[in-house]
Amino acid sequence: MEFSLLGPIAVTTGSAELSLGPAKRRSVLALLLLQPNTTVPLEQLIDSLWEDEPPEHARTVVQGHVSRLRATLAEGGAEAYGIELTTHGSAYLLRLPEELIDAHRFGELVALARPEAAPGDAVPLLREALGLWHGPALTGTVTSPPFAAAAHALEERRLTAVEALGRAHGALGEHEQAAAILYSAAVNNPLREGLIAGLMRALFRTGRQSDALEWFHRTRRLLNEELGVDPGERLRGAYEEILRAEAAGGGRAEPAGGARAAGAASAGAPGGSRSAADRGPRPVAGAERGPVPDATGAVDARSGEAVPGGDGARTDGARAGSGSGRAGAAPRLLPRAPARFLGREQELAALTAVLTDGGTGESPLAVVAGPAGVGKTACAVQWAHLRAGSFPDGQLFADLRGFGEGDEAPPAEILRDFLLALGTPPERVPGSAQAASALFRSLVAERRLLVVLDNARSSAQVRPLLPGGPHCATVVTSRSRLDGLVATDCARPVGLQTLGHEEGAALLGAMLGPERVAEDPAAARELVDLCDGLPLALRAAAAQLTARPRWRLARLAAALRDERRRLALLSAEDTGIAAALRMSVARLSADDARLLSALATSADGHLNASLAAALAGYDPERTQDGLDRLAEMHLVDEEATDVYTISTLTQLFARDERGESGEGGKHGTGDGSKGSDGRG
Repeated sequence: MEFSLLGPIAVTTGSAELSLGPAKRRSVLALLLLQPNTTVPLEQLIDSLWEDEPPEHARTVVQGHVSRLRATLAEGGAEAYGIELTTHGSAYLLRLPEELIDAHRFGELVALARPEAAPGDAVPLLREALGLWHGPALTGTVTSPPFAAAAHALEERRLTAVEALGRAHGALGEHEQAAAILYSAAVNNPLREGLIAGLMRALFRTGRQSDALEWFHRTRRLLNEELGVDPGERLRGAYEEILRAEAAGGGRAEPAGGARAAGAASAGAPGGSRSAADRGPRPVAGAERGPVPDATGAVDARSGEAVPGGDGARTDGARAGSGSGRAGAAPRLLPRAPARFLGREQELAALTAVLTDGGTGESPLAVVAGPAGVGKTACAVQWAHLRAGSFPDGQLFADLRGFGEGDEAPPAEILRDFLLALGTPPERVPGSAQAASALFRSLVAERRLLVVLDNARSSAQVRPLLPGGPHCATVVTSRSRLDGLVATDCARPVGLQTLGHEEGAALLGAMLGPERVAEDPAAARELVDLCDGLPLALRAAAAQLTARPRWRLARLAAALRDERRRLALLSAEDTGIAAALRMSVARLSADDARLLSALATSADGHLNASLAAALAGYDPERTQDGLDRLAEMHLVDEEATDVYTISTLTQLFARDERGESGEGGKHGTGDGSKGSDGRG
């Protein structure tokens, strides 16, 4: 029997998971597991379960939950494992071997690891410890302050272990591995200075000096804006080490005390909708060169930016691949190629046909569109890497944050990054988006340049970023069709569909190993169906199985059949299909959000406009307009004239939102105007 706190609260025995019942019962169990072999007073349980004044019958409710838990554990064979839930006056005691609790095993593994003294041993220990996590701690408990505090404490322990694993890889000289491990933690904890300091060192050691310096300046701004403080000693120390190493020309930063430090970030992990790692302003990360110097190659040691004096224009001798880092050297801003990318041959061929079909005298433009989690970013970035040689003057990349938690990226911000990457001195970057756009088009007019604009919300957001030269090409990814770009800029759409059984099983095999999938091909097919064929959901499912090497595919499929748990299980730390859908729904108008919620009550997900109007209580014209906007956002699919479908995962998400808000779903923030360019 095993008890899980590091993710959804769960109890498993053998190959089965016990049914624990409602949130308050799970919360009672969680509180007892947080204090194993210790009496927990009834009053503490009551105070933790009710954030407001508890009801008069609170004692009876808690006693009932304890009684049901005792029966559930007994049915699962608790006695054979030495587990007993007993009553001691007005307190309860859960007696059990503590190694059955994942949080306890996590703590023991972390304590055994010595990242500086024995990094080779520390890496497998810490990886095993972090593999015990399968979502935010204490998922499924009530949202009272005591549980929030306990979840925060566990998350702090996880982050400490992540930092330790990064240091261990760094001590072994494995800086790329450290980067991949720490990246998500860094962007999701942007004020954790020790984490950012390690990230900066790792970036510098992998040759990404400009990224390292940008992280310092970004964190300094956040500390000042949100807390009103300056960077602390660890962050300043990392910054100064990098500057000293640059000045000495050594190309490596040594941490204080002489120990080798590891830090963080991969250039990004495309593979569907972008995870929470892309929230907020993305640094000009992915550039595989240092800060952009002027024509003399000089860089300001304080800011990491080009010293004024260069004209920012491309010189005849500065061509792609020169590696000189001087003004005009080809920028390489693409994220790393997506891991385990499979298939999509037709879509990649379509992109090639659209973007390399010369002779038109126009700058070709493709829009890769599809639902959340279908792999738009991965497809665009994969194509960009495959065809990078066709664009010797560089590749630019920007996350437009159209569907992030914060505000979308303003064009002026992206244009500034592009102009700096192209060698423009900072003081010569125009302040207005219109002027910056004109300068950008002028600089690239005669270049063979690729621009990848990821996660766009609207056509209006994209237009100022389009290059004007006939030899430039642009790929835009969006959850919206961006019909405006098709109408005014002759964009060519490249739609992405969900994966079929064969492709989905192949992706699972690439993630888990073909042997594991071959053990049960029927279960693999069922997993593809339960994930709606979405690569993001399949990758999250593979992450669950990777963390549980003893699980067969059929066991996860059985768990996913429970619609109440499916979305939670299809999440992996900072990413998941629920998070991706939440970003789409958040951009809807209130009317469209209510319509989507009504559609989710459809029995089989198939409906027409008349049925949709009846479910939503809207008039036919209002319903049709709403269906058109939802189809444009790929939240429903118009399979034929007046034949609409809504995917199972979207239905489950909309039902959850409806249940949480009490009616019709949480209202979006979009303006709901007809003909909106909203995207996802």
